[in-house]
Amino acid sequence: MLIELVKLAKFPGRPWLAAARTSFGHAAVRWRGSRAAEPGEYHVEWAIDEDIIWGHNAKPAIESGPGLRTGGHCVVLQDRAALLDFAGTKVLPDLADPLPEDVADTWVELFIDSDKVSVYPYVL
Repeated sequence: MLIELVKLAKFPGRPWLAAARTSFGHAAVRWRGSRAAEPGEYHVEWAIDEDIIWGHNAKPAIESGPGLRTGGHCVVLQDRAALLDFAGTKVLPDLADPLPEDVADTWVELFIDSDKVSVYPYVL
């Protein structure tokens, strides 16, 4: 997926974070590329390093449509249940338990600690 890297930041005791902008929102996520990366457009793969637990870090979305935003110390990802499809980029989250049956093919929000959402840049 193509993102705009706005800037990189490093805070004491925290990983490198990228201020990333997409067509459906922006958030600070863990940067797994060069620490010398300049602002600009990058193709990236997304990874979520946290189990998804319905009612804990996953809930029904109020609105439909994909989304990405910051929510306190979390990144809020919004997409269809159990399969995030960010503009054609698939992210398969690890589900601790199956989602409720009535959630299938509905819009959900995932609240993931920003240290647990990573982007890995690659060259086409």
